[in-house]
Amino acid sequence: MATTDQRFREFKMPDVGEGLTEAEILKWYVAPGDTVTDGQIVCEVETAKAAVELPIPFDGVVHELRFGEGVTVDVGTVIISVDTQPDAGDAPAAAPAAEAAPAPAAPAEEPEPEEPQGRQAVLVGYGAAPSSTKRRPRKPQPGKAAPSGVAAAIQGELNGHGTAPVPVSRETTAPAPAPGTAFAAPAGARPLAKPPVRKLAKDLGIDLATVTPTGPDGTITREDVHAAAAPAPATPAPAAVPAPAVAEAAPAAVAVGDRERRVPVKGVRKATAQAMVNSAFTAPHVTEFITVDVTRTMKLVQDLKQDPDMAGLRVNPLLLVAKALLIAIRRNPDVNASWGEANQEIVYKDYVNLGIAAATPRGLIVPNIKDAGAKTLPELSRALSDLVATAREGKTSPADMSGGTVTITNVGVFGVDTGTPILNPGESAILAFGAIKLQPWVHKGKVKPRQVTTLALSFDHRLVDGELGSKVLADIAAVLENPKKLITWS
Repeated sequence: MATTDQRFREFKMPDVGEGLTEAEILKWYVAPGDTVTDGQIVCEVETAKAAVELPIPFDGVVHELRFGEGVTVDVGTVIISVDTQPDAGDAPAAAPAAEAAPAPAAPAEEPEPEEPQGRQAVLVGYGAAPSSTKRRPRKPQPGKAAPSGVAAAIQGELNGHGTAPVPVSRETTAPAPAPGTAFAAPAGARPLAKPPVRKLAKDLGIDLATVTPTGPDGTITREDVHAAAAPAPATPAPAAVPAPAVAEAAPAAVAVGDRERRVPVKGVRKATAQAMVNSAFTAPHVTEFITVDVTRTMKLVQDLKQDPDMAGLRVNPLLLVAKALLIAIRRNPDVNASWGEANQEIVYKDYVNLGIAAATPRGLIVPNIKDAGAKTLPELSRALSDLVATAREGKTSPADMSGGTVTITNVGVFGVDTGTPILNPGESAILAFGAIKLQPWVHKGKVKPRQVTTLALSFDHRLVDGELGSKVLADIAAVLENPKKLITWS
C-alpha cells in the first residue's frame, strides 16, 4: 500500500503470490463516507482460481472507490482510498470529477512515495508479515510529466470491461481528459498500453503507434485495438443521435439475435480453458479402463456409516476410491511425479496432495488435500467434506488449488459410466470414477446382479509407461473389489 500523504491511505489489489495478475470486483461492502476498521471486509473479488473477501488493513473513513462492481483490475492497482484522519478537515469526497478543482501540475520527475512498513492485505488469509520492499521511482515518459500516485493508479483501461468514470480525489494533480476524448501523445513517445493489450495488438497485427487511445492519460484500451482492427464499413449508417465514444461496462452476457448469447470468458472458466489446452497439447495422454465389481465396497460403506469412529463424518464411495488410489500410489510411488520441462527432469514426490475435481457455479476447480497419503480414514473423510463444502460456497483459496500431485474426478455423480480425463497441469495421473450400477456379473461361477463401476486412469506417457500405469489401475481395482486389502496393503 502506498499513501499520497499522511492522511489518505490507498489499498491496492493484493498479489496472491500464485502467478495471478488480475481479479474481478464482485461486490463492494462499503461506500464513500462509511467508517471502516482494521480487518473489516470491504469487498469480494474473483481471481482466476477463487472468490475471496478482502479486509482493509487500517482504520478510517472511505474516501473513494476507484472501480465499480464487475470490473477486472490488475494486481497492484489502487481500488480504494481511506481518510485516516476524518476529523482533520474536509468531509469525505463523494462528488463527481466535474466538481473537483484541478490542482497545479506535478513536477516532471517526482519519485513515487515509499511503501509503508505496515501489514499488507493478501488474497490468502488476512495479512502478511511486514515487508521492507520499496519501489524505485518511476521514470517519466519522454515529453510527458510523470503522473502522481492517484493518476498512476487509475491509469489504463479496465481489461475489456470498458472505462468507468473515476472520481478525482483531493490528491489529483491534473484534470483528466473527458471520457471518449482522444489523447494526443507527444511526438516520438512510446504508446501507453498494458501488456495484455500489447499482446492483443501483436496477435491482430496492429501497430500501436497507429491506434488512437481513449483511455485515461492516453492509454490504449482493448476496445481501441479492436476498433483499429475492425474493417471500416463501406457506407456508414446515419445516426440521429451521436453514439457515445466510450462503451459501457461489458455485461455478463450479450444477446446476439434471438437464438444466441455471447458470454465473456473470464475468471475460473478462462483459467480452466488455458490449463486444459496446455495440458492436452503438452503431455502425451494415455488412458486405460477397468470395470470393477464394487459390491463389497458398497457394503463396507454401509458398515462404516454405523462405525462409532466415523460418527458425524460423511462416508461415501468416493472416500474409499480416494483411499484405494492412495494405497496404489504407496505401492507404485513413481506415478506420483511431475515432468520438469525447464531442466528436462522428472520430479518424484514423497507426499501426495490429492486433488478432487469439483463442479461449482463458477466452473470446474481442483482443490487438493495436502498430505492426503498420511491421513487416516476419518481424517480423509473430514478433509473431503471440508473441501467440497468450501468449493460449493466459492470460498476455496488459491493456495488450496496449488501443489496438487494426483487427481480424482467423480463423473459418476452425473450418471456417466466413465471418460478420458485430461491431466491437471503439473501432475502425471488423474483417475475418473464412473457411476455405480447394478449389472449382471459372473460371481463364483454364476451370473448374479452385482454393483459395478468403470474406472479410467489417464497418465503422462513421458514419465509413466504402460506397465506402471496398468499396475496402479489394477491395484485400485483390487482394493475396491476386495476392501480387506485396505488393511493388508496399508
